[in-house]
Amino acid sequence: MQLDPFGIGNTFFRIQQAWLQHPQEQLEAQRELAASLWMLNLNALTALAGGKSEKAEKAAPADERFADPEWQATLGYSLMVQHYLAYTRWLERIVYDTPGVESKDRHAAAFWTRQWFNALAPSNFFLTNPVALHKALESHGASLMKGFENFLADLKAGDVQMLGKDTGFTVGKNLANTPGSVVFRNELIEVIQYHPVGKKVRAMPIVITPPWINKFYIMDLNEKKSMVRHLVNEGFTVFMISWKNPRADMADNTFEKYLLKGILQAIEVAREITGADKVHAVGYCIGGTALTALMALLNRKYKPSDVPVAHWTLLASLADFSRPGEIEAFINENSLATIEELMAKQGYLDKNQLSSAFRMLRPNSLIWHYVIHKYLYGETPPSLDVLFWNTDSTRLPRAMHAFCLRQLYVENNLVKKDALVIGGQKIDLGRIAQPLYEVGTTEDHITPWVSTFKTAALVKGPVRYVLSTSGHILGIINPPSPTSKREYWAGDASGATDSTVWLSSQAKQAGSWWDDWCAWLHERNGAMQTPPAVGSANHPVLCAAPGAYVAED
Repeated sequence: MQLDPFGIGNTFFRIQQAWLQHPQEQLEAQRELAASLWMLNLNALTALAGGKSEKAEKAAPADERFADPEWQATLGYSLMVQHYLAYTRWLERIVYDTPGVESKDRHAAAFWTRQWFNALAPSNFFLTNPVALHKALESHGASLMKGFENFLADLKAGDVQMLGKDTGFTVGKNLANTPGSVVFRNELIEVIQYHPVGKKVRAMPIVITPPWINKFYIMDLNEKKSMVRHLVNEGFTVFMISWKNPRADMADNTFEKYLLKGILQAIEVAREITGADKVHAVGYCIGGTALTALMALLNRKYKPSDVPVAHWTLLASLADFSRPGEIEAFINENSLATIEELMAKQGYLDKNQLSSAFRMLRPNSLIWHYVIHKYLYGETPPSLDVLFWNTDSTRLPRAMHAFCLRQLYVENNLVKKDALVIGGQKIDLGRIAQPLYEVGTTEDHITPWVSTFKTAALVKGPVRYVLSTSGHILGIINPPSPTSKREYWAGDASGATDSTVWLSSQAKQAGSWWDDWCAWLHERNGAMQTPPAVGSANHPVLCAAPGAYVAED
């Protein structure tokens, strides 16, 4: 398992054996490749003779590796790129279409095939990258010298770093700087109450559960990109959970504890401080998955009218893990055994181990982009707030993470009636009666929107589903702006089972979905009233936001 922690060898062995049992299909696939490559060569000869090429293999619009005009300046480089694209697309497709193999193996094999050929792209090597050659000649070798310095620095750090030494970012100053106070702290969470900006606020508070992978301030990046600040400016009282970054002494913290002493505790704090009978609860990514489980538990313990959450929002969150996206390639017995062995020794999954896995989901933009620009071009990466947050990752405690991997990703037990026991109660998503506002994003590779959409058919209450353009982060952190190019679709999805049918019946709207969400919240979060005090006798102010836990390394 140490030599092959992800079971890649076993996966490709099954793919190979399947193709050996289908020689005719294999021969047809090889003929197809030969014809495709021959056509590319014929087009090249036609262009060389001064004719017009009929068909060329082109990179996808989002693939920036070959976007520079240098790649098309000479026929040799252009043909090399076309051969690379044609062969890799062909191979990935036939691997994915392998006859007689389980879907999970086909997905995993296609994923690892793509990883291998992304690494072998001509853009990644100096002698086959015309842009790198041009920069080296133009700078008289200075770009290469700087690239070598960047390489040595990353070698010392043990990682391809996405940021330079001086990022210019400080949490609490130019990040996570919406005014607020920590009003509760236990061994698992801090609860931040944000200060009101107007004389009136909605009666019902909002309690946000961020993912415990990375830190909460993705919801509060800066003045222009802060979801928290936007909600406060809209007249809502906002509470935020800040998760403690676990170490070995938190190894036994369970998923149930994250629900009961984390999310539910924050809800009770918000209710006590504001005097509200109920709250609006928000969950993002795995925080939304946990909120979904808690909602099922609350609807199991109480009548719907007695549940302390009046309505809720899910942001890029899965409940059904049958198709969890490209991360599925990491979910097999080999990888799980390796992860569990690491966690048994450490007490947690280390943040670097976790970060490496997520970067492999988008290697061209999160790994090879930096190899090319830092080592081959000799450039210093720009300082971006989202990248700073992305590198400020966290650890995951053994018990909780093992539960998520086994019970959610492998067994998919959250969607099975009474399969999970939380707080001594068997939970069923079908009991959840409270209205749900759910958001997915078109380019999400962590929680694919077609999978998040499945929640609409799993819960009993009414569902408004929103699909935003962009990905897992930028599709959610999507503030209204006159210059925004974002778009979204929104409409009722109560009980809907077919995402394609739903999407075809919705009109595309320009701008940020935040406007639609705030309108939905304003209708449901009660009358405008005098803002509650910050903290209370039972929950006094402990310190200023963003608190102590977010600063822990």
